[in-house]
Amino acid sequence: MQTMRETSAETCAHRDTTERTIADIARFLQDNFSQRVTAHVAGIEDAKQVGKWCRGINAPRYDAEVRLRTAYQIFKLIENGENPHTARAWMIGMNPQLEDESPLQAIADGQFKDVMAAARSYLQGDL
Repeated sequence: MQTMRETSAETCAHRDTTERTIADIARFLQDNFSQRVTAHVAGIEDAKQVGKWCRGINAPRYDAEVRLRTAYQIFKLIENGENPHTARAWMIGMNPQLEDESPLQAIADGQFKDVMAAARSYLQGDL
């Protein structure tokens, strides 16, 4: 059973992700993880494209946008349940529920549901 804190954190993260433009999300991820890491998560090789997304010059393809929105939503979920420092550390650290991959790498590999499940487990105190 989910606690009120988890439900509220999930609802806020989902709403925030839905209401943000992809330029805002790309900028947030670039600011928190770097342009190169954001490009890797999005599945592209040219990191300079991230800067163009941030400035609204162009937009990522569908699959890249899904990865970026997933990374943002999960970051916000952890941040809403904990704090920004913990969210960043959780996103880049090895995670035992993801076979010791980082959540960012797992998102880059398309394991969206697995990362969300790991985030929920973390907020429940399971890991």
